[in-house]
Amino acid sequence: MSPSAPAGPTTAPATASPAPDPGSRPLGWGPEQRDQDAAAAAVAGMTPEEKAGQVLMPFFQGTNAEAHAGTIERLHLGGSIIMGDNVPRDPQGKVDLARMGAINQRLAQATAADGDPWPGMIGVDQEGGLVARLGPPLTEWPAPMSYGAAGSEGLTREAGQGLAGELAGLGFNVDFAPDTDVTMGPTDPTIGARSMSADPAAAAVHGTAFSQGMLAAGVLPAVKHFPGHGSVTADSHLSLPVQPAGLEELRARDWKPFQAAIAAGTPMVMTGHIAVPALEPGVPASLSAPTYAALRGLGFEGVAVTDALNMGAVTKQYPGGKAAVMALAAGADLLLMPADVGQAHAAIVEAVKSGSLPAERLDEAARRVATMMTWQGRRGSPAAAPAGSAAPVSARVSASAVTVVSGPCGGPLVPGAVRVAGGGPGDKERFEAAAARAGLSVGTGPLVNLIGYGGKPAGGDIEVALDAPWTLQASPAPVRLALYGRSDAAFDALAAVLAGKAPAPGKLPAAVGNVPAGTGCPA
Repeated sequence: MSPSAPAGPTTAPATASPAPDPGSRPLGWGPEQRDQDAAAAAVAGMTPEEKAGQVLMPFFQGTNAEAHAGTIERLHLGGSIIMGDNVPRDPQGKVDLARMGAINQRLAQATAADGDPWPGMIGVDQEGGLVARLGPPLTEWPAPMSYGAAGSEGLTREAGQGLAGELAGLGFNVDFAPDTDVTMGPTDPTIGARSMSADPAAAAVHGTAFSQGMLAAGVLPAVKHFPGHGSVTADSHLSLPVQPAGLEELRARDWKPFQAAIAAGTPMVMTGHIAVPALEPGVPASLSAPTYAALRGLGFEGVAVTDALNMGAVTKQYPGGKAAVMALAAGADLLLMPADVGQAHAAIVEAVKSGSLPAERLDEAARRVATMMTWQGRRGSPAAAPAGSAAPVSARVSASAVTVVSGPCGGPLVPGAVRVAGGGPGDKERFEAAAARAGLSVGTGPLVNLIGYGGKPAGGDIEVALDAPWTLQASPAPVRLALYGRSDAAFDALAAVLAGKAPAPGKLPAAVGNVPAGTGCPA
């Protein structure tokens, strides 16, 4: 090029973009590759006894955690669950928050004794409604069916975050909730109003939203009970239910909420003690290899946890440590509440030594649990929520859920005074207090009959279902309301509707006799 020729365009040297960090590759269920790598390295250095401990999550008796902490250290256990009898209470019968926090801290210290670089699991069953191991001063929540009745995905997510935030404040990092079973109504003896809806699509939306709220508060959820406990007619706490549906029906109904949760990245799925002949006749799903294969076939890569192994559906058929070994061999990763954790631990170790349980299967299970908890430890927890701080959210849930099954949609339902009957322990007193707050007097006027869990219609001018709404189907009352809860806030929502001070915006999430799901007052 001559000196007088115009200069051509110059191109700056290309700057190579930084290579993606392989450790940040998401695994699709919460953790990243870095979490799995760290867990794999740690598990590779464990003894069979240590690996067996990582996959066990037992219970204990009473509120003295010291002996149980010793068991955790001796058996290298991955964590522990808190049940109702482990919850310390003050002289008024309320949860002693300081002592509860101290128990959880002691158990967490015990799980850390091996020096593993992840926190131990401190779990609880806290769904809201009937399944709530922890009561006041923590926020009381209505039955989960309230979310299906309220129909607000955002409110459901907020509730999940509110409930879990208070648990995190006490040191819990695992909650075996939400229940994403699709209920089939009155012939469902176990799940009932623990189900969010009889509609698979609605149960999917609200189950996923609740789980995401829990995760945002720093608590790991476990959707349950795969392959679906809401459409069987026996209670697995007592005996082994049989699910007669074929696989296509299960995919179209019971599995939809699990599929949605998996697609959204849920870290844990709980298997139930339900026999499914289409998968493996006579064997509880929690101990069935075809069931775990079906769960993995939905794309789930996270931790598969069994329902409590001390339940009748399991202990009657598989005594001693047999159930623990069977569940692991079938594909479970975490074994919840074996009847005797020492027996279960010994049986797992012996099965690996004898070759009846492949060592690779125990490795895989321990690695999954360790991966999940490595991620949990790395992501940390947001600021702990004080006990009772989510009460306004619970109140909004109940106010949004109360449903008119039959009767007028506007104006006062009572003339300023009511009588009350029925309900369970404390329900009448709570109703009377709520009525007073709403400006209603009690002792004269229309009779409001409360139908509690397992109750039946007893007449009256107004009948109110405090739990599942289908108890109203045989009621002759001209006005029938579904409340889905018995917290103070739920009774406040009921009293406001009776007094004509608030609408009843809820829609039935399940049919009540010939009244179809979706029935309710217009918004």
